[in-house]
Parts: sequence; C-alpha cells; structure tokens
Amino acid sequence: MIITCNCGEKKFTLPDNSIPSSGRLVQCGYCGLKWKQFPVDEITKTPSISRPRKVISKPQPVQPIIQKPKKTRKNIVKKPREISLYSPEYLAKKHGIKINDTRPVKTTNKIEKEKISFGFYNSLIVFIFLVIAFSRILYFSQNFIISYLPASEYYLNYFFESIRNIFEIWKSLVTNY
Repeated sequence: MIITCNCGEKKFTLPDNSIPSSGRLVQCGYCGLKWKQFPVDEITKTPSISRPRKVISKPQPVQPIIQKPKKTRKNIVKKPREISLYSPEYLAKKHGIKINDTRPVKTTNKIEKEKISFGFYNSLIVFIFLVIAFSRILYFSQNFIISYLPASEYYLNYFFESIRNIFEIWKSLVTNY
C-alpha cells in the first residue's frame, strides 16, 4: 500500500495489513504532519463522486519541537537551627505548650554529643581474651582443683575435651577453605 502525506511532498510504502480497518494514526517523516490513515481498500469502497474535485492544500509549516532546558537543582545549604525543636522555648512559642522544667537548658557542644562506647569488636576481643585466660588458668590449676574437689574431675575433663573439639573444628575450617 502506498500512502501520500497531505503536504504532497512524500509518499510511503506500507504493508497492506499494517493499517487496520478502524484506521491508524500516522506521521510524515518529512514534514511531521500527523493524520489518521484508513486502508486504501476502505477508501475505494466508499461511493465515488461523479466529478472529482481538486483539493489544493498548502503544505503546513513544520513546527520545531522546542525542548525546555532541564532545571538544575541548586545546592542549598540548610542552616542549622538556632533553637532545638524540643526546647521549652520553641514549644511554647510555636505550639503553645508550656513545660515547667526547673533544670537549666544545657548547650551541647559537638564533643559532648559524641557517644563514647567500647564498641562491639572491642567487647568481642575482650570476651575472647577472658575465655582464653580462664581456660588457661583452669588448665594449669587442674591438678590442684581435683585434689581439693575430686568430683570436679569429670567436669574439667569434659570442658577441656569440648575446647579441643572446638579448636579442631576451627582448624579444619581454616585448612579446608
């Protein structure tokens, strides 16, 4: 099927089945004009006029698509608040909430705000160190403890056997991977 743009400048070849009987919106690649195209067979089925009229249409000027420039975001530096949102002065001024607090409001410096903690890994290292120290103390004082508490021999042997098993597991994990 050959279709012609309404501007008369360009003709296009399309497969016959590309335009359904209900029509399809097409656009000229030359002038950019859009129109609804019906199949050529549908047009020829309509009753023909005895005298064809000549329709002269002016080519419509192509309107260039104007793209707006993208807005760039300005880096706005937020000012730090001079007053805390939870201070009694702010709550009283903004929301009408009065808090009767006799304690003076402390101004906190950046140094005071930092939380000082021992940390997870430091705690873990200290715990491992204490477990190793405890097991070594038990190992070297094993004979002394058994001489005063003979019933503890079974528990001490079980404890050291468990420690050896854990050590072997870790050793095999490290060597295999």
